[in-house]
Amino acid sequence: MPFEFPVSGEVIHLTPDFRQSVRGSFIRLGDGITHYQLAGLDDMPVVVLVHGFSVPHFIWDPTFESLAAAGFRVLRYDLFGRGYSDRPHLRYDLDLFTRQLADLLDALEMDQCRAVFGLSMGGLVAANFAVRHRDRLEKLGLFAPAGFPLEIPSLMRLLLVPLVGEMVFGLVSEKLFERLVGKSIFEPAEVELVIERYRPQMRIKGFRRALLSTMRTGVAERGVPVYRELGRISDLPVFLIWGEEDTTVPYKFSKLFLSLVPHTEFHPISGGGHIPHYRQADQVTPMILGFLNG
Repeated sequence: MPFEFPVSGEVIHLTPDFRQSVRGSFIRLGDGITHYQLAGLDDMPVVVLVHGFSVPHFIWDPTFESLAAAGFRVLRYDLFGRGYSDRPHLRYDLDLFTRQLADLLDALEMDQCRAVFGLSMGGLVAANFAVRHRDRLEKLGLFAPAGFPLEIPSLMRLLLVPLVGEMVFGLVSEKLFERLVGKSIFEPAEVELVIERYRPQMRIKGFRRALLSTMRTGVAERGVPVYRELGRISDLPVFLIWGEEDTTVPYKFSKLFLSLVPHTEFHPISGGGHIPHYRQADQVTPMILGFLNG
């Protein structure tokens, strides 16, 4: 096994005994074991939910529960390196995440999906899956999809330097890391509650290594070619939700996305941030259901 710098707070190994304490199911795929949850009846149309860069499957809570109640078979899972899925020693690039999704559907014998929905980096994964596997989904839903060049502070760019990034990332305290992540997406009043659910994945060995690899492969900034290809699939209905106050993947990129994928059904959310499906579920969920049933 490759040498790993010691990381503050990473003390848990993903053993079979540990996995027995986790809600949900596990399945072995070609690149490692994936944690997933299913809801709804077996014979209902399948909807898949793909989370973003860091916050795992629970970011889909309101959507997961509402779609199951509306009669869909809903699948959500943890990307490799996140949640309770394995942290394989691989390049965390778009190919890995797209392959994970295809392999998971194969393993669960889900040949056809009503829709695949992706949030932020998961939006790029979902879009790439649609480009490569058009025959496996009827519709595509994207929520503030990543894939556009972002302004990265100089200090953050240090993380991209080999060895330097490992040392810096490994020394950042768990508490500081939690705060930075929580405040970047959630409102101050929500941070403590969210951190309680975010914290377990941070304590599993390989978490920060996976995030660092994802940053270095530039997954979250190289989506334009994928969206350009997506724009050529004119018979695939595409649904886009974007909060107008989003600062994580800035709303201004919605204009570029729409120029690349002009047949998109677009719903800007006034006052919404990066996760309007979570924070403004009463407004967004009916839009999702309308798209699925339309």
